[in-house]
Amino acid sequence: MGNVIENKFEKIGARARFVEGRGPDFSVNVLRDRNGEYFELACGNEAVVTVLDVRPKDRHLLLLANVGGQRGPRTVRSRFLCGHDERHWFVAAVPESRPARDVSAAKDALKPEAVWESMRKHGVSMADRDLRKTAGFLRQGEWFFLPRRDLKVNLNFVLRNEPIRRGRGKPHICQELYRQGGERVHVCNRWPNGLTDLQFRSLSEEMRRKERWTVMRRNPRAYVRGTVRHPDHKTIYLAFWHEVVMNTETQAAAMRHVAFLD
Repeated sequence: MGNVIENKFEKIGARARFVEGRGPDFSVNVLRDRNGEYFELACGNEAVVTVLDVRPKDRHLLLLANVGGQRGPRTVRSRFLCGHDERHWFVAAVPESRPARDVSAAKDALKPEAVWESMRKHGVSMADRDLRKTAGFLRQGEWFFLPRRDLKVNLNFVLRNEPIRRGRGKPHICQELYRQGGERVHVCNRWPNGLTDLQFRSLSEEMRRKERWTVMRRNPRAYVRGTVRHPDHKTIYLAFWHEVVMNTETQAAAMRHVAFLD
């Protein structure tokens, strides 16, 4: 299995390396050695991995991991889109609710409904749906930015050089950001997704002092204007307010098998 999968990765210009995983599970990671980045596939003794689709020109492929055996109720079928985006290799878990059989379907599954709505509103053709910049959206990594020309904001609440991030991933730095709604959370390195006020108050005083906390909003509606910077992506510029929407990867149960985050 290993040599066959590795050959498929070679077709998109990538290196892949199999390692023996713990237990029956499976995980995929992007690591680096002296020769550059490569994909590490850690397979347990009950994981069966196949490649559903390879797109050499696009430098993407779609993995299917059957964990727990080929048949029976214990089998978990997880799909992973592996590819190259601007400067680096990446892996994205595809939501199980939108099973994909090829690379194009996997990319479609990673677009949230708000992106499709914006495409329809602005007349973006299906042929252009995978571009990074269209009339309906701009994309930088896992984030989509949807035009909101008529948005009125209270400038007193606009934040400058504000980060947006997914989990422990490297933040995207927004020149101007405005948030509406959401839940107030306390964030630190140990709890990157944040604790509610109630959870934070339940911590010991020692723990509250030990960590460096930042108060943020979880799942707000966020709007960005100006530059958006990230070390792994080209800087984009938004001349007017755009709504920020993340791809659907976090809806995938298979996300727990992805060790590499942005």
